[in-house]
Amino acid sequence: MNLRLPPDGLPTAADRARAETGVQRWLDQAGLADDESLAAFIRALPEDADGRRLLEAVFGNSPFLTQCLLREPAFLRSLLDTGPDRAFEELLATATAEMAEAAPPALMRGLRATRRRAALLVALADISGAWDLARVTGALSALAEWALSTAVAGLLRDAARRGDVELAHPDTPEHGCGYVVIGMGKLGARELNYSSDIDLIVLYDPDAIRYTGRKTVQEYSIRLTRDLIRLIEERTADGYVFRTDLRLRPDPGATPPAISIAAAETYYEAFGQNWERAALIKARVVAGDAALGKGFLDFLRPFIWRKSLDFAAIQDIHSIKRQINAHKGGHRIAVAGHNIKLGRGGIREIEFFAQTQQLIWGGRQPEVRAAATCEALRALAAAEHIADAVAEELIQAYGFLRRLEHRLQMIDDQQTQTLPREPERLTALAVFMGYEGAEDFAAALRHTLERVEDHYAHLFEDAPDLASDGNLVFTGGEDDPDTIETISRMGFNNPKAVSATIRGWHHGRVRATRSTRAREMLTELVPALLRAMAQTANPDAAFMKFNEFLTRMPAGVPLFSMFYQNPHLLDLVAEVMGDAPRLAEHLSRHPNQLESVLETGFFDPPAAAEELSVDLDRTLAQARDFGDALDLCRRWTNDHRFQIGIQTLRKLLVPEAAAQALTDVADTVLSRLHPRVEQEFARTHGHLPGAGVAIVALGKMGSREMTATSDLDLIFIYEVPEDVTESDGPKPLSPSVYFARLTQRMINALTVKTPEGVLYEVDMRLRPSGNAGPIASSLEAFERYHEEMAWTWEHMALTRARVVSGPPDLAGRVRAVIRHTLSRRRDPDRLLRDVAEMRERMAREHRGDSPWDVKYRPGGLVDIDFLAQYLLLRHAAGHHDILVTQTASMIDRLAKAGALAPQEADDLTEALRLWTAIQAILRQTVEGRFDAEAAPPGLREALLRAADAPSFGALVERMEDAAARVRAIYDAIIATPARALGGDTRKGE
Repeated sequence: MNLRLPPDGLPTAADRARAETGVQRWLDQAGLADDESLAAFIRALPEDADGRRLLEAVFGNSPFLTQCLLREPAFLRSLLDTGPDRAFEELLATATAEMAEAAPPALMRGLRATRRRAALLVALADISGAWDLARVTGALSALAEWALSTAVAGLLRDAARRGDVELAHPDTPEHGCGYVVIGMGKLGARELNYSSDIDLIVLYDPDAIRYTGRKTVQEYSIRLTRDLIRLIEERTADGYVFRTDLRLRPDPGATPPAISIAAAETYYEAFGQNWERAALIKARVVAGDAALGKGFLDFLRPFIWRKSLDFAAIQDIHSIKRQINAHKGGHRIAVAGHNIKLGRGGIREIEFFAQTQQLIWGGRQPEVRAAATCEALRALAAAEHIADAVAEELIQAYGFLRRLEHRLQMIDDQQTQTLPREPERLTALAVFMGYEGAEDFAAALRHTLERVEDHYAHLFEDAPDLASDGNLVFTGGEDDPDTIETISRMGFNNPKAVSATIRGWHHGRVRATRSTRAREMLTELVPALLRAMAQTANPDAAFMKFNEFLTRMPAGVPLFSMFYQNPHLLDLVAEVMGDAPRLAEHLSRHPNQLESVLETGFFDPPAAAEELSVDLDRTLAQARDFGDALDLCRRWTNDHRFQIGIQTLRKLLVPEAAAQALTDVADTVLSRLHPRVEQEFARTHGHLPGAGVAIVALGKMGSREMTATSDLDLIFIYEVPEDVTESDGPKPLSPSVYFARLTQRMINALTVKTPEGVLYEVDMRLRPSGNAGPIASSLEAFERYHEEMAWTWEHMALTRARVVSGPPDLAGRVRAVIRHTLSRRRDPDRLLRDVAEMRERMAREHRGDSPWDVKYRPGGLVDIDFLAQYLLLRHAAGHHDILVTQTASMIDRLAKAGALAPQEADDLTEALRLWTAIQAILRQTVEGRFDAEAAPPGLREALLRAADAPSFGALVERMEDAAARVRAIYDAIIATPARALGGDTRKGE
């Protein structure tokens, strides 16, 4: 029997039992044959030595081909009679004629039957050696092209029958239809593998489509595409034709499956990336309107093949290569479980080797533009860009790996390139490849892979790896498995989200990456960025914060350039994003502040108050109007607060110095904004001659102990000569109304949100009578209120009062009133009861049940403040020198005055420093409640540095000890004596 297939090329059966079972099932088909001649063929084939060898090669190696063969005995007889070349031509010709007018259901069946027969034909031609690799991949590509063209033509006819479209050429529906399918990847290069996806880009021209339906041309084209994909890839009882992949289209995450020609052209002009240029090397029209497709590819030619490449483009191309973890020898590849496409020495490395060189040289040398990989390697060798020996070795390796890929996929018709890990399955694959056993096969494969990786690694000799920890590839529309593994190994919990986000950057989905230059720089930068984020406590959160930061950047090139020129800056940003959520949030809202880090002196100690005043005056001199001055104040203040925050995080500032620095910034901006608000207000309402207003700070600002989240507790006190009854402006006002409105204008200037954000929040509840009182008080009313009506807690608040702006003479009189109020003699028992009961009331409202709530916890900052303020009010009448606003100084002077024992003062001071250090870090970094267990390691480390603690356990012990000491002092001085007195809270004298 003449089989028209070379039997010597057929492999032996890996599974003899399965082969025998298959032969028996084959013979069973004789009883089901339609005619006696076919039945005779079925019975005769196993009796022939070559025929039996053919059957056993199929049945003993491939369950999938077994099913195909058992379903197609008649087709097998035709194939063996005519040979694979003629049989393939006749198969497609016959199917074309049969489906010329078929409706979609008949198309579904016909396409699948043709694919099944073609799969059998190609497999037999391949494993027997009747066809070489190019003929095998060419036939598979021709089958896919035929299936797509047949399906598109059938769907166009069906749409015309429904009245949705008028065909320009009804006899040849695809001609001039305005709808085109571009084949990409291996389909485009006619290198399709046995069980491959087909990569497609679907385009339409709304001006060329004669649409007559009720929807839009876009909706029609999208529906046509979805119907096409369903015809090709949906699995039915008859199987499927090809799996399809539309993810190589422009920005697949944001575009429909069919895109207008104009939108595609705009995308490639504005956002096209170098990896897309590499992918488009293989692009060709495979179905639909050929003329439309040719015009589109002609349009893309200058994009793909640049006449000249600038340094950045070449660097980007090399960066794409270097993202793949290249090994320069010294590594042994494990065969079991190896991915022969994506793994080391695999098919992709050969393809990248060719494509990246083509991108660099193809613009000036058209002869190297071949789509097929082997042709491209030969062309590059002919042009002397690679050695002939290198080209030949890579071509041989490519052939070996592609044949192996086909055998692997033929077994179960699975889209896989991963070798089995089980020894018995690996041995079976080796036999299917024609080897006697796994050892010979493994040796040949390992030699091939190592040869490829050696040649590939030579491309990296002039540049360091971008992927030293493994692949970091973000090209294409799908995740690279090795990249996902690398990101996971780096410490990210959601590597797929990270990969998808980075691919989105490359697609220009954020403003910062919409320029070609920015994306080319990004390719080089991403691995370093990921490594920096991986060093933080929470890499995923750090990365997402960085994404938020990047999303707000108007342009990426300046930022990426900063990172290139200042690598330490990337580490700092990662530290902020991962370990300081509050700073990260601030930086995300104000990304341009990053520039301030590069300014000379950013890490120097903060400037003194006098220097700050000079600097802000110089800044405000640039203001064109009042609104501009508000923005400049905000930008200046935010820059300094950010600087203080970074220095605090890195422990370049001790907490006390950070608090002083933050207070100096607030003092400066308030003192400089105040006269400008008055000047702006006077344009409408004029002035009150001889009058003035002083701004008094209380709370953290008054005591110079501000944190990153401190608001401004303010009181506005004015004084007006008795003979002045109204202002002298175009719209005069009485003094009380004038200063009330001026105060409101000042508060608005501090709190209004401009493009630069909010300057400060302002709290006016400490003014006389609180929220019920006037927003600004006259000096006389302020003095009378504190003489006659103020509660004890208001006098406690007044211990921190400090004049921060206003006319010097008025400021002096305000200070005198405050000093006189605090120096009054008081009923010590009443004072004690008031303070104790107020602390109890505060404890009920703020339980302080977290040890990290260092303000309200028992023995925390509030207890220290109450102690210091109580003792000051009790002893100031006889010791005026204790009248200071800063708590630490107050404690020191109280000790010197004998109001505190030295050990008590030491314990309070040590606790104050500890609580201040912890609070400074937490307020700078954390939004909301601090959870020590979930805290990033970097934040925990920052707490240890701030508190000078050797370990987290030691810090917690120290906190408990400090709290206990403070609470013991509080109980001894206030709580226990107050309980002994009894009584209710009453107003002070």
